[in-house]
Amino acid sequence: MTCKAARDAGEADIVHRSVSIPPPHATPWWWCLSPEAKRFFDRCIVAGHPELLFREALRELFIRRNENIGLQMLNSAASTGHAVAKYALTMTLLLRTDDNDEKQKGLELYRKLDAAGSLAEGKTRCFSILTMSWPGEVQMPRIEEQHTLCSSPRCSTRGHMPLLYDYRRRAAERNSVHAFGGAAHIPCIQCRIDYDLQAFVNLP
Repeated sequence: MTCKAARDAGEADIVHRSVSIPPPHATPWWWCLSPEAKRFFDRCIVAGHPELLFREALRELFIRRNENIGLQMLNSAASTGHAVAKYALTMTLLLRTDDNDEKQKGLELYRKLDAAGSLAEGKTRCFSILTMSWPGEVQMPRIEEQHTLCSSPRCSTRGHMPLLYDYRRRAAERNSVHAFGGAAHIPCIQCRIDYDLQAFVNLP
């Protein structure tokens, strides 16, 4: 209000790109009703704020169903090093049935996240954003037979991941210890991906 230098600094893109954004559960409800807050967040997205790009990408993909726009935003957020955007991008690419190159890119990203131990964090954060930001509005894609990655006739776990996921889910409803572990014990990485895709589309 009184210092032109401070006001000019506050208008810089680097500020809008790096400002701290609270998680959904800590965001004041009235922000979504404030035109001033909306203008500020829009400016942050234009400047390339990774967290807001990530959240808006999920909205485009799973609420508005604008796949191309959502993927562009996810790519932009992931390119900044945003770990959870990388997870969401990986899962979204692996669900593609119309582009084998994109699916291969998703497989490579999955291997990197698996090696870095980032998959669990990505799943948890995505669940938080999708359930707390837009309860009841999210429409996740359905998994069809062509989404299955493992095709090896020698793999003893091929095709069993939906059953394993359902077993874990039911165990979680009973607060059983068998709810934990996911598919970490499965040696086939493509079967582990098939399991994680089941978990991803059932996040909300």
